[in-house]
Amino acid sequence: MRRLKNKPWFNYAAALCIAVVLYVVLTHIPGLRKGIRTFLGYFKPVILGCVIAYVINSLSNLYERSVFRWIKKEVPREAASIVLAFVTVLLLLTLLMLLLIPQLVDSIRLFVFNLDGYAEAVNSFLDRLGISASALGIDGVIGSSETIIDTVTDYLRNNLNAILTKSVHAGKSIVQFLIAFMLSIYLIAAKRRLRDGGKRLLRAVTSDEGYARSRRFFVKSHAILNRYIAFNLLDSLIIGAVNAVFMTALGMPYVGLVSFVVAVTNLVPTFGPIVGVGIGAFILVLVKPWYALAFLIFTVVLQGVDGYLIKPKLFGESLGVSGLWILIGVIVGGRMFGIIGILLAIPGVAILDMLYKEYLLPKLEARRLRVEIPPAE
Repeated sequence: MRRLKNKPWFNYAAALCIAVVLYVVLTHIPGLRKGIRTFLGYFKPVILGCVIAYVINSLSNLYERSVFRWIKKEVPREAASIVLAFVTVLLLLTLLMLLLIPQLVDSIRLFVFNLDGYAEAVNSFLDRLGISASALGIDGVIGSSETIIDTVTDYLRNNLNAILTKSVHAGKSIVQFLIAFMLSIYLIAAKRRLRDGGKRLLRAVTSDEGYARSRRFFVKSHAILNRYIAFNLLDSLIIGAVNAVFMTALGMPYVGLVSFVVAVTNLVPTFGPIVGVGIGAFILVLVKPWYALAFLIFTVVLQGVDGYLIKPKLFGESLGVSGLWILIGVIVGGRMFGIIGILLAIPGVAILDMLYKEYLLPKLEARRLRVEIPPAE
């Protein structure tokens, strides 16, 4: 191999091979993406279980350091922390369901009850504009309540196969989530054995220096992900609480439902709040249009401040990355991988920044020093 490297044509051949490989990859990105998605689809419950286990493990570690630190033996302390973490998550999910389902059912009932009023309001608005509903082709959508129900019934009848397919996919997703949740319990219970096995494998395939460097990288990446999860949840909790205070002060209904939607969609950087604003405004416009208008104005201002000032500043200072790189990462991640890319953009940028500053840049500087100051003969 050393003899080949000394040949004058070796560098050109290597560059040509790299260029061919890069060209093939770039011209087959859609096929590669589809293949990767198909392959990962087989492991979706496992991947989701690992994600759930990772998030709940952070809560378990918090309980272990604070609530159960009085237990001296490590194994009982760890077991009690894991049980309390899962109990906490299950209680929160149950509480949310008890809070949200009645309000969701009530909003649907209100929508059906007020169908005639909504139809009359839309028709009156179109009349003032001098536009007829039949000219727009929406007379069946904004007619009387009977007409609207007939239109919906016809739509359901004509698209029954598609609706059944979506229902089956939704059922599969629920089953996959339940399987992933059960798997996460086993993963957290076996985390000590998995951690020790990973360390043993890493020691077997790397040198002592490589093991220390790899371990340092994984520890720092773990810290970055933990801080990202904690600050993202905290930011969403603050936004949801502020929204709840605003709606309560104005006497708006469905405070819990709308604030929950706003908080959850706020977990998705940049684009999630837009979805939350739309859903919340639609729920409130069923009650009173001015509720929706006030909510829309307030939430747009709040999400603008949060998305472009608070969140980049918060994540930038906690993760050591500038807000500009975070915004670029969100845009690029969203373009490449959709919602998953947006969710992973911030910790991904932070890990890449850490790799650059602590691994790549020192190597480049050391290489430059060796070139400028050759060793003495």
